[in-house]
Amino acid sequence: MNTENYNEIVAAKKAALGVLLHNSHGPFQGLPRTAGWGYPEPYTRDLMISFLGIAVSGNEKLLGSIRNVLETLAKNQTEHGHIPSLVHDADDRGASDTTPLFLLATGIFRIVSGEEFFLYTAVEKALIWMEYQSPSDRHLVAQQPTSDWRDEQWVTGYGLYVNTLVYSYLRFLKKDEKADALQREMGRFTVTKGTMHNHVHEGLVVKHKPYYAFWSYKIYSSERFDLLGNCLAILSGIASPSRADEMVSWIEEECDEMRKSGELSVDLPPNFFPYVKPGDPDWYERYAQFNNPGEYHNGGIWPFIGGFYVAALVAAERFKLAEEKLVALTQCIKITNTENLEFGFNEWIKAQDGKPMGQDWQTWSAAMYLYAAKCVEIKSTPFFDVMRKE
Repeated sequence: MNTENYNEIVAAKKAALGVLLHNSHGPFQGLPRTAGWGYPEPYTRDLMISFLGIAVSGNEKLLGSIRNVLETLAKNQTEHGHIPSLVHDADDRGASDTTPLFLLATGIFRIVSGEEFFLYTAVEKALIWMEYQSPSDRHLVAQQPTSDWRDEQWVTGYGLYVNTLVYSYLRFLKKDEKADALQREMGRFTVTKGTMHNHVHEGLVVKHKPYYAFWSYKIYSSERFDLLGNCLAILSGIASPSRADEMVSWIEEECDEMRKSGELSVDLPPNFFPYVKPGDPDWYERYAQFNNPGEYHNGGIWPFIGGFYVAALVAAERFKLAEEKLVALTQCIKITNTENLEFGFNEWIKAQDGKPMGQDWQTWSAAMYLYAAKCVEIKSTPFFDVMRKE
């Protein structure tokens, strides 16, 4: 890495820490903000994901803020164990990823703090809640459409992203037998021939492709590519080393083709592709307003997911490519909608022209930059390395 890029990364890490400290105290019970200005609310999923970057920062103030978030979530947990979508609002319910993310973050917090039984009662209740999220009463968990971080995109049944979270928290919480069983179920092929026999169980493996399906349920599935879910599959070790390496090569080749066709202008992969377009069977009229091709969940560039991609490249031991993508991510987080900001840490970027379309100083954008930079620096992926070795 040349001196100019190194110096920019150092400056970006300092800026990311500044954003997180700025956002660590908001107007809702003193809980952290989701973004510097646009989102004052403490959204559970954003703050849980941000803990990866906060954990490697070692900043005591930020670690204290996450402890407060986790303890507040435990207080607002429902009777049956579900974790709310807003940290401070027990009545804001219905998300499919908040409970898995709570379990994931609590597992990591136990490692960082050394408190083996931190929030024991809340964790046990949340684990029971997750047991009931499998309609087949096995291990893969299902979800309702638009109930995970994709609030403008349909995921039906067994979604890849949520199940990679489940696998990861099972490992962190030492539920290894259940994690092994879930991994076996994910490793089955999706059912694509229109007929499902009693002895056949659907999985998330796509025939003749190195990546995992976006979602699968009975005879239906989507084979579009979900970057976040597949990065988590690599990080957690669901994907074997050979599959991870093949998947990375496939991603880079597909992105090269998208750049040639004008569908991508930056050196980072979209969160989702190929884009859903008008006339496609999975196109919804509402997408024309909120989710056009190359935008938002339908192929936007999300810096926090870019951080996961850099980490996944390190996990796949593609160290040179990880450095290159960290440099690209550094350029991406400089893009801003606000004057006089050196680093925007914007929410999401339009794929076709690289313009910032979301809120600046987004907490998870800053946090995942710190995590990605740490992974490149030490050539390992904190917390996930042990999981892959096991």
